[in-house]
Amino acid sequence: MKTTIEISDALLERARQLAQAEGRSVRSLVEEGLTKVLDEHRARPPFLLRDASVDGDGLRPEAVGLSFQEILELSYEGRGA
Repeated sequence: MKTTIEISDALLERARQLAQAEGRSVRSLVEEGLTKVLDEHRARPPFLLRDASVDGDGLRPEAVGLSFQEILELSYEGRGA
């Protein structure tokens, strides 16, 4: 498949020099680089968010149906301020 990519002039020049020194094409270098990146990505374990659950019985009965602001005020009740 044909596609167009934009890379910096300096990087392309380095790729051309390496390709010429190794008797390869720039295309083969790009394919090798993409293959390595994709293989590394696949080998990485997936990110798992730790369980940050807390014990408890959920919302207090008197807070059912209240707005967020009302619940916030209830949570500071009796703590001054």
